[in-house]
Amino acid sequence: MIIEQPAEVFRWLYPNALWRMDRNKKEVYLTFDDGPIPEATPYILDVLENLDIKATFFMVADNAQRYPHLLNEVRARGHRVGNHTFHHIHGLMYPWAAYINNVLLAEELLQSDKLFRPPHGWINPKVCQKLNAMGWRIVMWDIVTRDYSNRLTADQILNNVRKYVRNGSIITFHDSLKSIDKLKLMLPETLSWLKGQGYEFKVFD
Repeated sequence: MIIEQPAEVFRWLYPNALWRMDRNKKEVYLTFDDGPIPEATPYILDVLENLDIKATFFMVADNAQRYPHLLNEVRARGHRVGNHTFHHIHGLMYPWAAYINNVLLAEELLQSDKLFRPPHGWINPKVCQKLNAMGWRIVMWDIVTRDYSNRLTADQILNNVRKYVRNGSIITFHDSLKSIDKLKLMLPETLSWLKGQGYEFKVFD
């Protein structure tokens, strides 16, 4: 899934996942994937604090284990933590039982209250069903910014958010080495623009 706004066919594949929240409210849900890492997460936390915005960080538990102070800092600043597996594994290239075990192992560390986003947006439908049955909420996105792509400039990422955002959008950025240089150029401007448009920032309950 490399397109900014997933087509309906992708939403149809995982009907029980969260793709978009209440379309009747001028709200957006800001999310960051793949951290925490010291090269990116502290900068993002400072930007969010300066703008009084809360977000959800879908963490790779292997990173959180290496940098537990960042896991604690995200929580201390009032943000939500989500589960992004322990080793950032691909949902269609891993046996389903082992995949679920990887999620559960990550949860022991992250304590996300069963809030999960599959890496790359791919998950075996059987895994999806079993996690749903276990009380997990699977969070996808309404906009993926592709801030990690070397084919997009910071201005293009900003313009994509402006183009695709709508009521209830779940917006995905990344606190990663591939993204941080572009985030430093466009994240404050993007979030300020969203605020200027009247959007309220929410986290998942």
